[in-house]
Amino acid sequence: MPLARAVPYFTNSGAIMLLIATFFWGGNAVAGKLANGEVSPMLLTGFRWWLAGAFLYPFAHHHLKRDWPIIRKHFLFLLMLAPLGFTVFNVLLYVSLTYTTALNVTIEQSAMPLFIFIINFLFFRVKPYRLQIFGYLFTLLGVVLVVSGGSVERLMQLTFNIGDVIMLFAAFSYAAFSVGLSAKPQMHWLSFLTVLVFIAAVTSVPFFLYEMTTEKFIWPHSSLGWGIVAFAAIVPSVICQAAFIRGNEILGPNKAALFLNLVPIFGAFLSVVILGEDLRWFHLVAMVLVLGGIFIARQAKPAQE
Repeated sequence: MPLARAVPYFTNSGAIMLLIATFFWGGNAVAGKLANGEVSPMLLTGFRWWLAGAFLYPFAHHHLKRDWPIIRKHFLFLLMLAPLGFTVFNVLLYVSLTYTTALNVTIEQSAMPLFIFIINFLFFRVKPYRLQIFGYLFTLLGVVLVVSGGSVERLMQLTFNIGDVIMLFAAFSYAAFSVGLSAKPQMHWLSFLTVLVFIAAVTSVPFFLYEMTTEKFIWPHSSLGWGIVAFAAIVPSVICQAAFIRGNEILGPNKAALFLNLVPIFGAFLSVVILGEDLRWFHLVAMVLVLGGIFIARQAKPAQE
């Protein structure tokens, strides 16, 4: 299968895999901005997983047949894992944005690496090392810089409400998913990803059915709307997830976690390119801080991991 031999999954560079994932997840943030008024968020979530499953199945069905005994044996684990990263995270993210600002959400989302450190320690006794913590603080500073626009006054004006609590639960959900990837069953990556996508597709149904009963429901009505749906189904749902799973396998959850803070940085740069937003000095400084933090964290010796 051509897809099964695809470089984005089988390359041995975890850093490249995670850069691919976070770059296009940054693009997904731009697509989310473009989706406003074109397609409602819960419907978009449902569409992306159902279409991603339809795309993956022709490539994965032989692997699914071969791996079925493993899938059946570990189905309860897969049933818990998929919603954490694919459904619950997105739903909580969208709900949080109805109460709080995108600025707050971006800052709170950068708590994911910290949650990963905590979950890894509590359940697997994997301790983060000083270089990892120091690197995380660098990446966090970069995220805060880019979302604040380099303005301390803007940060001081932040207020917090129930939406911020919901977003922290969303970040914790994806952190738990990331740590759970370390317990991935021994099965082909296409089988693993396809099963997760199918489960996410099913668990997304109640949410977009509920949205259909509200005034917020928007069916795609233009080529832009359908283009956003197609992009979300293939790029962030298939390519990014496969790359993130592979990068997590190679580097481990603690190191892979820091790459997640590249998403708002890449999103900011892609907003400049695609949406015509201004490129400012703090964008460049933030990129240096986040990449520098990742570089520092990666200096931890393999024996420490």
